[in-house]
Amino acid sequence: MILLTGVTGTVGRLVAERLRTEEPVRLLSRDPRRVAALACPGTEVVGGDFTDPASLRAALSGVGAAFLVTSDPLTHAHDQHFVAAARAAGVRRVVKLSALAVAEPDATDLITRWQRDTEDLIRASGVEWTFLRPRAFMSNTLGWSRSVREEGVVRVFNGSAPHATVDPRDIADVAVLSLTRTDHAGRVHPLTGPAAISAVDQVGVLADALERPLECVELTQRQAYEKLLARHPSAVADALMEGALRQRSGAKSRVELTVETLLGRAAGTYRSWARDHVRAFLPA
Repeated sequence: MILLTGVTGTVGRLVAERLRTEEPVRLLSRDPRRVAALACPGTEVVGGDFTDPASLRAALSGVGAAFLVTSDPLTHAHDQHFVAAARAAGVRRVVKLSALAVAEPDATDLITRWQRDTEDLIRASGVEWTFLRPRAFMSNTLGWSRSVREEGVVRVFNGSAPHATVDPRDIADVAVLSLTRTDHAGRVHPLTGPAAISAVDQVGVLADALERPLECVELTQRQAYEKLLARHPSAVADALMEGALRQRSGAKSRVELTVETLLGRAAGTYRSWARDHVRAFLPA
């Protein structure tokens, strides 16, 4: 049996939609009703929470491989609870959604340290592992959708800094391979798109897809930080700002060929992602 976590999130949902295997699949969610639509024949939906070790032990019973997605860098307890429950249940392999910055020594922000610590925890557990290390998701630009619809404006920080963003659909396809094939055990998969692209160029691509002009407005560091504080705790906002400043130096522009090597096709471009998601940016 394969267990998927994070199925209400971007990558986890895509994995659930793509995973077609003779093995039974189990979806873990705090609210099973939210993921019921993802269930198909051979799929089971169970309730559970990373804060509740007993629920994790029950969810992992009989599971051979698990996809781990956690999202709170302010606590290690969620990852610790999951790994302990996986060991107790005899899970053979954990595929962990991590981050590419883990491999970069100059990345010392809170979020990267948390991902490093989680990888170390899984390595030390004795369970087989595969780490997926994506760069930022192309789908993060969905955060522009409201201002695009209502104003025709995108406000960005570091607008000209290149970023090798990755299509979440490619991450999900690599996750499916890693969950269903034994030859991915002990491997690290760095995942990017086929080329680095700046936010200014992404706005240009969106304008082409929408067939309407868009204005790109550069935020100051203070303005960008205040926007982060409006959405995140201060420690997380600090970490995200550290990452943004690293991007300015070109630290996030390196392209990896992992997607092409593993999937036998080119990684998805931002233009193809924008074309497929253009409806999200259209006026209601």
